[in-house]
Amino acid sequence: MSDAESGISAIWQGITAVGAEPRMIAMWAIAAGLLYVGIAKRKEPLLLVPIATGILLANLPLGELIRAGGGGEPPGFIRVFQDFGLTTDLLPLLIFLGLGALTDFEPMLSNPKTLLLGAGAQAGVFFALIGALLLGMTTLFDFGLFEASSIGIIGGADGPTTIFISTRMKELGEAALGPGGVRDVVGATAVAAYSYMALVPIIQPPIIRFLTTRKERRIKMPYSYKPVSKRTKILFPIVTAILVSVLVPKASPLIGIMMFGNLLKESGVVERLSNTAQNELMNIVIILLGLAVGATMPAAVFLKPETIAIFMLGLFAFITATATGILLAKLMNLVTKDPVNPMIGAAGVSAVPMAARVVQDMAQQEDESNFLLMHAMGPNVAGVIGTATVAGVLLAVVPGLAG
Repeated sequence: MSDAESGISAIWQGITAVGAEPRMIAMWAIAAGLLYVGIAKRKEPLLLVPIATGILLANLPLGELIRAGGGGEPPGFIRVFQDFGLTTDLLPLLIFLGLGALTDFEPMLSNPKTLLLGAGAQAGVFFALIGALLLGMTTLFDFGLFEASSIGIIGGADGPTTIFISTRMKELGEAALGPGGVRDVVGATAVAAYSYMALVPIIQPPIIRFLTTRKERRIKMPYSYKPVSKRTKILFPIVTAILVSVLVPKASPLIGIMMFGNLLKESGVVERLSNTAQNELMNIVIILLGLAVGATMPAAVFLKPETIAIFMLGLFAFITATATGILLAKLMNLVTKDPVNPMIGAAGVSAVPMAARVVQDMAQQEDESNFLLMHAMGPNVAGVIGTATVAGVLLAVVPGLAG
């Protein structure tokens, strides 16, 4: 065969691959939609742009970037990050390291009752989990405990935790039920979680208005909060890592590495390490994680009725998590002396700091002199701990129940 014929054959091979799997064109459209949200609308661009690009690259003809390798060929470029970054939990945990270094727990420590709001918002996880199990009892969807747990965690609005638990549940499910015994929902749950994180300013305000009165939304809380000593800030990540690991050992990877990142920040003696965790390392890992997660969604895996169900259940999880946080704050007002603005309960989902900003914006719309941002940050960062802890509980309980 001549060089010209070889070139024509290679071109024709790509064209026929598109014809053989026309669904990849639909995935190009999905990637374009996510890129539009990330670039034009500036909603979570640091995550949506890499994830959308990963979706696009995974749905190019012949899947060169995600090939498994073998037969004299190395594995695809993105496949390497999937094999060594996702299946080993490396990339999600490194994200938690950076998140810990970026997080300020002072608002929560100065007002510990906001921990309850962060915990209460996790109820949405279990509502969605039960919903997924109910759908799995029908003939339309194939959701078991492992898939339902991965779907439910979307309600925490925490992308790295969603990826962590979805990957773990897939591996645990295959160990318990055999290869193919568990549906691969890593990509769908991750994109759903990040999509809803980006849509927080659209999803949460109607829920908040529906569940609160104008009088409640205008409740003012003290602008200042009690200062927290440096010693307390240093002891908090150490004590939290030990306490959570003793009570929920399966949550120790997420909580432990996050608290390590926070200790770097609060110790004040390793500024270079703290800055690296917050900036250079975090940026590199976000690129690799986004590409790896997006590339888990070739058309044959993603374009199924179950994927639509996952997105709907994820939305349900997010709505119920927001609602339970608000209702718990309203209940708190019945038993506490100092009034709590129920809107800060909506920040119990761990979309940091977007959920807290939504609360602040709504407070300003009701009364320009009302400042709730720091109060909302308390349940917001508590929600991160809450979601990671719930993930640990599910990882500990689900394999035994499924067995």
